[in-house]
Amino acid sequence: MALGFVVSIASSLWTEVLWFDSVGYESVFTTQLTTKILLFVVGFVITAALVASSLLIAYRTRPIYAPVTTQQQSLDQYREAIEPLRKVAMVGVPAVLGLLAGTGAAGQWQTFLLWRNGGDWGTRDPQFHKDLSFFVFELPWIRFILGFFTMALVMALLAAAFTHYIYGGLQIQARAERTTRAARTHLAVLVAVLVLVRGATYWYDRYSLAVKDSSLLTGIRYTDAHAVLPAKAILAVSAVMVAGIFVASIWTRSWRLPVVGVALLVITSVVVGSIYPALVQRFEVRPSEKSKEQPYIERSIKATRAAYGIESVKTTPYAATTEATQGQLRDDAETIPGIRLVDPIVVSPTFKQLQSVKSYYAFPDALDVDRYTVDGKTRDTVVAVRELDLQGVPTNQRNWLNDHTVYTHGFGVVAAYGNQRTADGEPVFYEKNIPQTGPLGQFEPRVYFGEKSPQYSVVGAASSASPREFDYPDNSAAGQKNTTYTGKGGVAIGSFARKAAYALKYRELNFLLSDAVNSDSRILDHRTPLERVKRVAPWLTADGNPYPAVVDGRVQWIIDGYTTSADYPYSRLTEIDNATSDSTTARSSAVTPIGTGQVNYIRNSVKATVDAYDGSIKLYAWDDQDPMLKAWSKAFHNTVRPLSQISSDLMSHLRYPEDLFKVQRQMLTRYHVTDAASFYGGQDFWDVPEDPAQEERNVDQPPYYLTLKMPDQDSAKFSLTTTFKPVGDRQVLSGFLAVDADAGKEAGKPSPDYGNLRLLELPKDSQVKGPGQVQNDIGSSNQTSPAFSLTLSQFLNNARQQGSRVTLGNLLTLPVGGGLLYVQPIYVSANTTTAFPLSRATVVAFGNKLAWSDTLDGALDGLFGGNSGATAGDSGTGGTGTGGTGGGTPTTPTTPKPGDAAALAKALADIQAAYADGQAALKKGDFAAYGDAQKALDDAIKRAVAAAPKGGSVTVNPTPSGTATTTPSASSTTTPSPSTTTTP
Repeated sequence: MALGFVVSIASSLWTEVLWFDSVGYESVFTTQLTTKILLFVVGFVITAALVASSLLIAYRTRPIYAPVTTQQQSLDQYREAIEPLRKVAMVGVPAVLGLLAGTGAAGQWQTFLLWRNGGDWGTRDPQFHKDLSFFVFELPWIRFILGFFTMALVMALLAAAFTHYIYGGLQIQARAERTTRAARTHLAVLVAVLVLVRGATYWYDRYSLAVKDSSLLTGIRYTDAHAVLPAKAILAVSAVMVAGIFVASIWTRSWRLPVVGVALLVITSVVVGSIYPALVQRFEVRPSEKSKEQPYIERSIKATRAAYGIESVKTTPYAATTEATQGQLRDDAETIPGIRLVDPIVVSPTFKQLQSVKSYYAFPDALDVDRYTVDGKTRDTVVAVRELDLQGVPTNQRNWLNDHTVYTHGFGVVAAYGNQRTADGEPVFYEKNIPQTGPLGQFEPRVYFGEKSPQYSVVGAASSASPREFDYPDNSAAGQKNTTYTGKGGVAIGSFARKAAYALKYRELNFLLSDAVNSDSRILDHRTPLERVKRVAPWLTADGNPYPAVVDGRVQWIIDGYTTSADYPYSRLTEIDNATSDSTTARSSAVTPIGTGQVNYIRNSVKATVDAYDGSIKLYAWDDQDPMLKAWSKAFHNTVRPLSQISSDLMSHLRYPEDLFKVQRQMLTRYHVTDAASFYGGQDFWDVPEDPAQEERNVDQPPYYLTLKMPDQDSAKFSLTTTFKPVGDRQVLSGFLAVDADAGKEAGKPSPDYGNLRLLELPKDSQVKGPGQVQNDIGSSNQTSPAFSLTLSQFLNNARQQGSRVTLGNLLTLPVGGGLLYVQPIYVSANTTTAFPLSRATVVAFGNKLAWSDTLDGALDGLFGGNSGATAGDSGTGGTGTGGTGGGTPTTPTTPKPGDAAALAKALADIQAAYADGQAALKKGDFAAYGDAQKALDDAIKRAVAAAPKGGSVTVNPTPSGTATTTPSASSTTTPSPSTTTTP
């Protein structure tokens, strides 16, 4: 059994070495392993040595003859029971305690490496005037050392006291001398050292106050500065004095003074350390807390804004107008065409139905937003990788051979315009299908490393003449095309020893028995992008949402990496998992939680990529001035590449990370207030609004990637945006935050605008509606639409009552026209397991006015009165098309001449038919057919108006049977506009 355990551990260790060597980060593994071993050995040796020496000294200095007392006589039986096991216990007890202590010490390897490699921060704290590196790099290690020695000394003291007691050196109930000289000396020295360590702990606790958390702020407050700090210093000095008393007891031969000293130390710690600060807080601070705490609040505000990278946010007062007038959007003509109408978290089922091709291909349930240059124009794009999903493989085909050697990879990228949809409400795909077609050019489409990749695959084993790996389905007789992996990813497992090692690791004999594993085989494991980055950079906190991009002819996964700390002095601590949670993380399994625990410093210091074909991992220093990145780079021998190595193609796909932005917006809910007095009052604090599109969840609204032009910008920029509302129940808008999210296109040099935070702050008495109020208006609106005869609330209610599923898309907010425009796509799908959502309407709101239509153009025209002043262009439909192709061109019917009786009769008949079709579709709840009927009706009305005799008009008022008539007249009568619809 022991041999099997050793072999299993050895195989696991060897496969780890092979994996790290295969990705070129063996130094990470060796640094991490040697550091853990070093700390384990030191922790083990110190603890075991202290405990063992205490046991040995206490035993060897025991009285030759046990004292003749009743107490000692009762211990004879215990001494007799212990004696046969004494030698084992002398070794075993220290060894077990040493193992526990060593394991705890090894867990502090990151703290040790930061202490060992950290350099100056370049900024000093305002209280102790120490460089911030002392608090971030040194103080955590010092606290651990003091805690470790406290634990080790307590164990050694208990071991010594127990042994002295058992063998007569210590008598608790004796009336005469209670200890022998040897026992007294031994115990006195141990206690004295323990008290000295405790004194050092008191002293360094003074510095730990810089990250002490409270309801008002993190860091030192008035009471801490004027009562707790002096108390800690007094306790440290008192501890040194008590330690001296214990040493003196060796010669005084009495425990009276040491006991009195310990009692005084305890009383001092209670009085000076607790009661006195409480009195200062109650009688000095609380009556004048606002003025007393002001300088400490100012410290906290300054430190928090610096630690979270929000000190340079540009705040602009924004007195948003609420009146919508014609032509109001003329100055925002750049922004309107870029409004993203495709919700990336809603359309995943649509992507799957239209582009997965086979059931064993899948898309994540939250897609990604990126930018690509198509036809010479940068387009906001909803993009996804077609990954392999073994759950979609038929059950009768599931076995080890198929799961691990045949179905090995996904295939291709699917990209859709973010601001277009087809006439049927489908996304307009410009990169699609198998084999790959589209304007992105030639690139390697195979995805061996992805978010849904199998645990491991054995590849490269077959000859080129008879490839084994399924590549993609085709129209050949076999129905599929196979391939053989030719990349350099993974670990070669041709030798028997390596096959055996992986057989042990994965508990799978087929590594040794199957002919699919031969001398050319390679194993691909640890395949998800996040896992790969975390393994080669264990010191990074990785963003929870990797996204794919086609870069330099390869599919690359891009991951944002953060350096974080909870030891930045005076900066507000926050729970990072709470700060990054929103409706997207609640709805999507594709978005991994960033982590848990508190932080009060964060930097997007690293951009990482993982190649989807060969799994190669590259780390790039994005913020090379970050002191923490410098420390980690030094610790891990510069495994992070310089910023200059980022290619122009990769740069064009880098974006401002979501999780960092979420943390920053959470801090800005309070720390947009920079005046200490106002901060103390808290009346101006904000909240992140709940996502109004989530009718069954109370979760924060996520930030959105949009291309928009802020009021102080010359042109529209790809941005990440969010909104704020006041704290409490009021659902009005109080602020709008956007960050320039586009890194640019220049190799090795980010755009100077990247990362600029712009905050529009609305007046405190503003009545501009927030997302919650706008969503309430949408749900209860009686506004009709040029494209639908129903009111908006009827449209929504009818769809639900007829059994269809209505999904509210992301409610976007854009500062345009001197105010704030809300845009929301609405999706409808049948209530079946195979149904997928289609965009059926777009709702817009500005001020107190709301409009909706089947296109953004139509909705904006309805909102701003005809010509909105900005051409939506691409933001309408992408034309006709089926199967998700989109992008087609609608057929324009020939316009009839006035007085063409035949054409008029045909048009009137078409009106009747279209109206009847629309009513029938409504009864069935078929909104796709209803929309088509409305378009046919609109077209027929236009033709009827054009064909009517000169001087006449067309009165369109279909009866339940659908009859429409013409009315010749000598007088001028009102004729329907091209957007006229019927009212059933």
